[in-house]
Amino acid sequence: MVRLVAAFSLAALLRGAPPDAPAATGTLVVLNKAAASASLIDLSLGREVARVATGVGPHEVIVSPDGRTAVVCDYGEQQPGSTLTLFDVASAKQLKTIDLAPHRRPHGIMWLGEEARVAVTSETSKALLIVDLESGKVSATIATGQEATHMVALAPACDRAYTANISSGTLTALDLVAETSLGNVKTGAGCEGIDVTPDGAFVWTANRAADTVSVVDTASLQVVATLPCASFPIRCKATPDGRHVLVSCAKSGDVALFDAVEKKLVARIATALAAPAAPADQSTLGNEFAGSSVPIGILVHPDGKFAYVAHGNADLVSILDLATRTQVGTLATGKAPDGLGWSPLAVDAAARTAKGN
Repeated sequence: MVRLVAAFSLAALLRGAPPDAPAATGTLVVLNKAAASASLIDLSLGREVARVATGVGPHEVIVSPDGRTAVVCDYGEQQPGSTLTLFDVASAKQLKTIDLAPHRRPHGIMWLGEEARVAVTSETSKALLIVDLESGKVSATIATGQEATHMVALAPACDRAYTANISSGTLTALDLVAETSLGNVKTGAGCEGIDVTPDGAFVWTANRAADTVSVVDTASLQVVATLPCASFPIRCKATPDGRHVLVSCAKSGDVALFDAVEKKLVARIATALAAPAAPADQSTLGNEFAGSSVPIGILVHPDGKFAYVAHGNADLVSILDLATRTQVGTLATGKAPDGLGWSPLAVDAAARTAKGN
């Protein structure tokens, strides 16, 4: 057994992967919020192989169904952003920038089926925008009427969207066919993280100011469960099999794992990342988070084996083994990683930086 472990470690080193980073397939796209860039990490190697410039303050990213195109929301910093940056994953090259003005503070984003369209939230417009990527135009604006419309999740059929509205503490259901609101659901203070279960039956929200998670029945648009979840729950992500929902907790620095069927907490997964030694800076949500690695963005690999969590105050992505419910590795990123995306494609050899060769 010792020889097998040693052989595995040697093989990992020979192929360039850190021995603590389990191999997976595809490219992990990591948005570096404070560096206006996206790190492209080859999961089979366990390291960044290319970096692409984005607009200021990139927060969320979505990758096309074929894995070729990434679309980034340029949220901005002190000055509100109003653009989307598109880049090709394989060539690691920018394709174009789409100006959404007068809509500003784009944040949550989802790809609409197989078409070249995305649904994007705009905080300043209190709306969900439908953007045609080929024409570069906003084809529809669906009002939520809620404050700080931030994240968005889609029903499996892409006929309905749900937004999390931070300042209103609500979820808004939107009919994407009729392009109208179906109503608002009071969830909890600071409703921010949101995801739909794979069967489309429930929406889970993370209510960061209330330290709770809400479960909303999509048929009745009623809250059917409110679960405690300290501290500062900020993102939700259902596993592909629909059995669990992961919630990142920005202040406590760990990830809560809920049973999606029983609607109960089953584990708290420690990230084992040391608190930053330096004072809080652009990598954090503020001084009150200075003692935490600040886990935010969550992505579950399509094979369901691993989850990746971006730690904005540690400049790392942690790798969680969902079978053992433990952290099994880390990936280095740029400054203040946040939004995550995944592509089945690898970055072309010609596009890989010297760092990634």
